[in-house]
Amino acid sequence: MSDYVIDPPPVVSLPVAGSTAHFPVRRIFCVGRNYADHAREMGHDPDREPPFFFDKPADALIVGEADIPYPSCTGQLEHEAELVAALGSGGRNIDAVAALDRVWGYAIGNDLTRRDIQAEAKKLGRPWTMAKGFDGSAVCGPIHPVVRIGHPASGDIRLHVNGTLRQSGDISQMIWTLPEIIAALSRLVELKAGDLVYTGTPSGVGRLVPGDVVEIAIAGLGGLRNRVVA
Repeated sequence: MSDYVIDPPPVVSLPVAGSTAHFPVRRIFCVGRNYADHAREMGHDPDREPPFFFDKPADALIVGEADIPYPSCTGQLEHEAELVAALGSGGRNIDAVAALDRVWGYAIGNDLTRRDIQAEAKKLGRPWTMAKGFDGSAVCGPIHPVVRIGHPASGDIRLHVNGTLRQSGDISQMIWTLPEIIAALSRLVELKAGDLVYTGTPSGVGRLVPGDVVEIAIAGLGGLRNRVVA
């Protein structure tokens, strides 16, 4: 047994749907602007941009339907409903043809963003870390194993705030498919079991305030409901 000078951090995990088992989380990767309408609403041309990535720490997860604490240093917290892929294995330079073999399951996610901090970082050419990787920035529901649901390639993705529809799309509208995302990401870093991949959000991202109730539904994965608290 190693003699640690401080207690090691606990393992971050997500529940497995329909089971008492848990999926341990290693790293969280996110692909940016992967739906054409969202790219346009953010002021970019979706036809010209190769996939790009940012990440969040594993302990930024809000698990299941826990409350979302409103983060500090922002007046513009925004929601981004996303399909999340959970990897059961990884590798480097993965061929897109074999990429789905690495996926263990899927979940509903919400890539929370401090948009005002992100806008300032963009303007100054600075990293997005504090806009995207803050505490509680990665909401994720239970993992649904591939052996039960297969690999969703199409289906509705919708987000409501206080019962009002904000985001509506279909996961078939991704600019870069999940196999292409995994392949591109694996050329940049070695992927491993336990990694989560947030696959992008449809248009309609918008502001959240304390008291809001956020509900996300993705076909085949059910729903996820979270309340924003002060």
